[in-house]
Amino acid sequence: MTTQSFTITKRIAKHGSQAIIVIPKILEDNLKPGVLTQITIEILN
Repeated sequence: MTTQSFTITKRIAKHGSQAIIVIPKILEDNLKPGVLTQITIEILN
């Protein structure tokens, strides 16, 4: 099993009353439904 790692710095977007993180389209092939991911959120002030 190969582990791939990506670092993305994003602003939180708003979708109605929900706060969301938009993932870049370039990662679409790596992030298909059913793929297990680990997400760590670090707040930068």
